[in-house]
Amino acid sequence: MKAAVLEQRGREGLVLRDVPVPVRRDGEVLLRVHAAGLNRVDLYMRDNGSGITHALPQTLGVEAAGVVAEADADSGLKPGQKAVVYSNAFCGVCRYCLAGDQPLCLRAHIMGEHRDGGFAQYVAMPARCVLPLPDHVDLVDAGALLAAYLTAWRMLFGKRALRPGETVLVVGVGGGVAVACLQLALHAGARVLVTSSSDEKLARALSLGAAGGVNYRREKVARRILELTGGEGVDMVIDSVGEASWDDSLRSLRRGGRLVTCGATTGSNPPADIQRLFIRQLEVYGSTGGSLEECRQLIALLASGAIRPVIDRRFALEDLTAAFDRLERGEQFGKLVLTMAS
Repeated sequence: MKAAVLEQRGREGLVLRDVPVPVRRDGEVLLRVHAAGLNRVDLYMRDNGSGITHALPQTLGVEAAGVVAEADADSGLKPGQKAVVYSNAFCGVCRYCLAGDQPLCLRAHIMGEHRDGGFAQYVAMPARCVLPLPDHVDLVDAGALLAAYLTAWRMLFGKRALRPGETVLVVGVGGGVAVACLQLALHAGARVLVTSSSDEKLARALSLGAAGGVNYRREKVARRILELTGGEGVDMVIDSVGEASWDDSLRSLRRGGRLVTCGATTGSNPPADIQRLFIRQLEVYGSTGGSLEECRQLIALLASGAIRPVIDRRFALEDLTAAFDRLERGEQFGKLVLTMAS
């Protein structure tokens, strides 16, 4: 089969290779992959990978949707059935897994990070991580769902859920998680404000339903957000940018507001501004991925037609270098997806 194999760090180290089809072990499902979303973590794995236990060569890709090729008879899955992969091969026995909070699993092995991933024509994963899809669900949509949209779901509705009528600021709209947050927050009945350095991306966000946008190249973000909220500030900020936006994110919050982060693309050590935190009684918390139950809820939403991932562009697996280049330049609005030939 064809697979995108990382042999060494850097752009030239990720190559398309002919490799053996994975041998399915007992308790696993072999999935014939149709589509797999491209994410910032894939770029991080290609160029750095520090802090993630793995060995090269390794097939990348933390998403995959396709058709079941092989499965145990008692798995509840059968060959020919559409399915999507929950990328976290959780242990199922630690305190967090027993509580249904799989993202905190003590012995997790994530597809595309710790084990071979979905940028291939076939992938093998534990059966508990392969979730069936209704026949009518589009596999490209499903292949773009369970990284950005699951991350967005947990950020918005995990610890202290965004409520109808609240206002949320999504920082850096355009990337997969940010666009997912925009869509899901609107679906929940919230008012959404966004920032970007691109007027085109701001216009796209407004066309999807955002109530206002701020170009941070030209405007003071916190000042403009206060104007758009009558001087009060927003209830929630979604920030995966980090150091470059952190000060504005804190200053955009109302008293008692909360900031949720899932990344730090511009740096991981912003000023804490502790006085602002305790005087205004702000909450700051992190979020990564989502639980299996949150995953099922999101799949149900997709299946109902209530939400559909925004796909920026599709690339054949053979064009993976061009896909990575577009992601690295930050040109996308929504998800980039790799599709696999049979």
